[in-house]
Amino acid sequence: MSETSTRLSRKIGLLSLTATGICSMLGASINVVPFMMHRSVPGIGPYVLPAFLFAMLPALLAAFAYGSLASAMPRAGGSYIYASRGLNPYLGFIASFSQWFGLSIVIGVIAYIIVPFIRDVFIGLAWTQAANLMEVAVVRIGIALGLIWLFVYINIKGGKFYERTVVPLMFIMFALGVVVVVTGFLFDQEAYGVVVPESVSFINGAKGDFDPLVFLSAAAILFSSFIGFDAIAQAGGEAKRPTKTLPKAILLAIFIVGSFYFLYTIAVYHAIPWGYVAKQAQFKDITAPGLISPLLPIGLSVAILFGAAIALINDLPAMLLSVSRLVFAWADDGIFPSKIASTHQKYKTPHRALYLSGAIASIGVLGSHFAGDFFLGIDIMVTSMMVNFLLMCLTLVTITKVNPTLAQEIKMVRSLGMQQIIGFGGVLLLMLFLTVHTAKDLNADVEAWYFRSTPVWLIVMGIGSAIYYFKTRALKRSGKDLKALFTKLPKE
Repeated sequence: MSETSTRLSRKIGLLSLTATGICSMLGASINVVPFMMHRSVPGIGPYVLPAFLFAMLPALLAAFAYGSLASAMPRAGGSYIYASRGLNPYLGFIASFSQWFGLSIVIGVIAYIIVPFIRDVFIGLAWTQAANLMEVAVVRIGIALGLIWLFVYINIKGGKFYERTVVPLMFIMFALGVVVVVTGFLFDQEAYGVVVPESVSFINGAKGDFDPLVFLSAAAILFSSFIGFDAIAQAGGEAKRPTKTLPKAILLAIFIVGSFYFLYTIAVYHAIPWGYVAKQAQFKDITAPGLISPLLPIGLSVAILFGAAIALINDLPAMLLSVSRLVFAWADDGIFPSKIASTHQKYKTPHRALYLSGAIASIGVLGSHFAGDFFLGIDIMVTSMMVNFLLMCLTLVTITKVNPTLAQEIKMVRSLGMQQIIGFGGVLLLMLFLTVHTAKDLNADVEAWYFRSTPVWLIVMGIGSAIYYFKTRALKRSGKDLKALFTKLPKE
């Protein structure tokens, strides 16, 4: 593959941007996390849905912060550009560096957990040998790696090719997800007990004690369900009419996902006792379609399992787009090797940034396999994204003083008073979530320190700090005016 300039082409419209956000949020977030939550946060009991609603508050504030900053700084690398120009260049880089690492690892995690969904489809079709093959380590790892590099290729092709992949898959995902929602509301727990007798003892079970710390820990993990709108911001350098489409896409994505997520989760818990879900989560990986499929005829059962697999697969191209644009933006500023900012001669996409992100995602696949628990990758991502969203809210507060010229370009939430309310509100809630999440991680009973997300995240932050230090020193020695660099936006 050959390259030419470092300029991207604006070919992504509102539909593709919104689909990017939706596909980054739905997938593991809707099909796995609300149910496997009982393993990660024992004791959450019947309070999963209230925890989800509480998690939505800081996500909404962060979405308004992102939308406002995106309207003023529509460039590739979204969050890095916003914080480096409106808060502090160092904080902008290391926060986005940890975000890139966390999300890249989670791409690998998602690719790894897609395989059991494919296995369940084969089981539903009574293809026993094919299903058993999915349990073989080399096959599972091979499929996961194959999916990652397939979507690296699709992202390199870019533009229409990306849109023709993501948008149809999004509609298939929603259509088959609706089957789960309707099924959940049509059947009650007594009906479920008829087809799954072992669940009967959990019907009308204990309400569960409310523990504020457990509740906040669950909300902190469920907060990860809303990270996808960040992917929209990263594509700022390729969006058509970016000052209008970026904020619209961010708000549309979080509203659509929030509404669907709530309906989907409440439907499943309407039909299945939470106590039974909690018990199953303790000794095996469970999914919403796998739980609810006994209520359906074989054809529909296979269909919803296929829909869940599609939902997870659709995470990959959208998230790869997001993380690669961060790398591109660093390289474009000179904080990363400049060759990584080269774009493909034909497709005008950052292919080298995609290769690097795909390599880190591949490490996520291997890490998931050898760690034996994908929640480690999710915890790393949650920590990274909380810090990142916190800094976005803080940037909305500081940009008027740090960079008044760019602050005047904000087209969404123009009122300074509202900007302060959104920014400070988001900072306070996210600090609360981050504190609870970190305390839970540090107090977890694990076999070794590297199974804790916080130390791993701190190591990544240290690596990012070292990169920033040496690269900025090199820029200064070359005569680069760093103040001017981090005051203006990159060229179109």
